[in-house]
Amino acid sequence: MPAPAIDLNRSAVARYIQLATLFRRRIEQGAWRPEQRIPTVDELAAEYGVARATIRQALDQLEGDGLIARFRAKGTFVRKTPAANRLWCEVETDWSGLLRSREGAEIEILGDVPAIAGAELPPVEIGRPAPFYRHIRRRHWRDGQPFLLADVFLNERLSPKVTPEALRSRTALKLVAGIPGVRIADARQTLTIGTADVETAAALHVPLNAPVAFVRRAAVDARGVLLLVADGIYRGDVVRIDIKLR
Repeated sequence: MPAPAIDLNRSAVARYIQLATLFRRRIEQGAWRPEQRIPTVDELAAEYGVARATIRQALDQLEGDGLIARFRAKGTFVRKTPAANRLWCEVETDWSGLLRSREGAEIEILGDVPAIAGAELPPVEIGRPAPFYRHIRRRHWRDGQPFLLADVFLNERLSPKVTPEALRSRTALKLVAGIPGVRIADARQTLTIGTADVETAAALHVPLNAPVAFVRRAAVDARGVLLLVADGIYRGDVVRIDIKLR
C-alpha cells in the first residue's frame, strides 16, 4: 500500500526535521526494522517530492542518534530501534501512583528560587494562591536519559519542612503529602500534547518540535489555598498513560 500523501509545506517546521520525525517513527513502529536496508535517497526524494539534499539532512539526524548506518555502495541500514521502545514512564492516573517515585529515576535540581509571588503562578482550575511560593526546577533521569522537565511551585509556608533529600527523590505531590500535619483536600491533574521548543528540546535531549506531554498537577488544602502547582514536560517517546476502564 503506498504511503499517504504528506504536504510538508503546511508546517513552518523545516522539511528535513519533519521527515526525520517521520522516519524515526517508521523505525519505532517497526516499518523499518533493525538490519533492514531502507529506501535510497533518490527513492525517498521521489516519494516525498523534496530535494535529495533534504533527505540527506533528515537521515543525518537519524545517523546522529545512532539509529541508522550508511555504507558506500551498499546503502543505508537500520542499526537499532530508539531506546524509547524499551523505556516507559507511566503518567499515573490514581492517587497512590502519583505519590510513587519512578524506579531507577534520579532527580537533578536545575534551579531553586524563593519568594515567587502567588500572582505569578501558572493558572490552575482549583484553589487560590498563597502570598509566596518557592520555585524549584527539576530534571528527572532514568538509565542516563532525561525524561521529565518539571517546574514545582511549593507554598513558601511549607518550604522549611522539605529537605534537600526529598527534593532529589520525591514526586511533586509527595513533597507535600509527606509533610506531617499537611492534609490535601483536593488535587487535579491535566495532560495536553504538544511539541518541544528550543529550551525543552535541549533539556530533554530530543529534536526540536518532537512530541511531548505537558502535565499540570495542583493540590489545595481544606481552605482552598494552593499548596503546590507542578508543571511537567515529558518526552513523548517515553511516556505512557494507562487508564483502567470500569
